[in-house]
Amino acid sequence: MSIINNINKVFDHRIRLGIMSVLMVNEYADFNTLKELLGATDGNLASHTKALENANYIEVEKQFIGRKPNTRYSTTKLGRAEFKKHIEALEKLIHKQ
Repeated sequence: MSIINNINKVFDHRIRLGIMSVLMVNEYADFNTLKELLGATDGNLASHTKALENANYIEVEKQFIGRKPNTRYSTTKLGRAEFKKHIEALEKLIHKQ
């Protein structure tokens, strides 16, 4: 088995890695919070959250707060498990001698 088998291609991009990192330590995060923390544009963040949603790694909840739309994200059980495997594989790769 190759040392890189558990490195997940879905998490290759720094924005996706950032989204998952934020969501792993928070119950949820809204669009504007992620945008600010990651320094991403609206379109860039939207495309990367969509990719994670399509992989069933995050859930999207849309609601209105007053008259303003609010979109918030949280990890799925699958997303948490896959991200943990990805991080463990990276750690093994880094510590490989």
